[in-house]
Amino acid sequence: MDKLVTVGGSSCTAINTPYLSFASLYPNYPCYSSSIPFKSLALTLKSSYTRYSLASLHRRLGPVAALDSDVPRPLHKGSVNFKNSKGYEQWDSLTAKFSGAANIPFMLLQLPQIILNAQNLLAGNKAALLAVPWLGMFTGLLGNLSLLSYFAKKREIEAALVQTLGVISTYVVFAQLAMADAMPLPYFVTTSVVVASGLILNLMNYLDMLNARIWQFWEDFMTVGGLSVLPQIMWSTFIPYVPRSVIPGTVAFIVAISAVIMARMGKLSDKGAKFVGALSGWTATILFMWMPVAQMWTNFLNPDNIRGLSAFTMVLAMIGNGLMIPRALFIRDFMWFTGSTWATLFYGYGNIVCLYSFNCLSREFFLAATAGLLAWLGTAFWRDSVVYGYSSPLTSLKALVVGT
Repeated sequence: MDKLVTVGGSSCTAINTPYLSFASLYPNYPCYSSSIPFKSLALTLKSSYTRYSLASLHRRLGPVAALDSDVPRPLHKGSVNFKNSKGYEQWDSLTAKFSGAANIPFMLLQLPQIILNAQNLLAGNKAALLAVPWLGMFTGLLGNLSLLSYFAKKREIEAALVQTLGVISTYVVFAQLAMADAMPLPYFVTTSVVVASGLILNLMNYLDMLNARIWQFWEDFMTVGGLSVLPQIMWSTFIPYVPRSVIPGTVAFIVAISAVIMARMGKLSDKGAKFVGALSGWTATILFMWMPVAQMWTNFLNPDNIRGLSAFTMVLAMIGNGLMIPRALFIRDFMWFTGSTWATLFYGYGNIVCLYSFNCLSREFFLAATAGLLAWLGTAFWRDSVVYGYSSPLTSLKALVVGT
């Protein structure tokens, strides 16, 4: 709803948006007194709104460097064909809805495990829950919390909700494991504190109610946690071909602590400090990107295990991650695009290829999944190039990767 503001001693109507107001965007823009005829005032405000809309579009567009991906709503420097500004706004809205819709397949991925655990608990079969790998799930929880902070800071509410759903659903499983004594109580209590702190701090930061130092401490905590876990998970994937060791995680922890301390003491260059600030998001992304690598390594070592994979689960993973690709491409978020595309191609579709290669899928199912994926990616790149006024979809990819 519009409201009356005072700028330079004059009153004028400020047009509200979720991010900027007209007065804040143009603080020196002349306001008009009520002595102007109403018709003239209406034309003036309409002209002002048009100029405001085009200027805001112009400032939002353009590539974002990889290290700048975590900047909240970065003001872009590119330009578009403003004749197509309506199409831009429509695609902006659609890609946000696609991102939010990813909650559905991701929820369907987690629900079967939650229901099965509940059935076993009600039946008194607590031993069945010992098969659930809570340590691996804890790693995923850290990844969800890191990405929740990343998207909440960028005001990408739909993507933040996806990560919130991941945090909550994983915590529900942890609660079930704790009730079955399959997860040590001290670890569950610690996890509860981390989850509650993460959800509350992200909500307060999103509402601009959090002290900057507290938020900085949280980001540093997630940076150290993520960077410590990632090398250890990578190392563990190749056991028994490598010896069991905690050295990778220990070394990474020391490096992470040192980097964070140096960044906070101002001992790093601006570029180095920016790199440290981007680590939490990137480590969470690489952590999730590693999942398909670990799965394919397992498939390679034990081909018979492929038959235990669910084609339906892989399709849901492909759809959930694929729904977020258009949004990541549209806002030129290289980190988000990399993670979503990798998971779509190598986790979802990659395992579908494995299942088909070992005759665990029908040809029709495989072709339908392939055609659907290609059509979706093609549409995303084509539509993005149209709203940006590019002559080729490849230009969108170039703008995302190297900038224009």
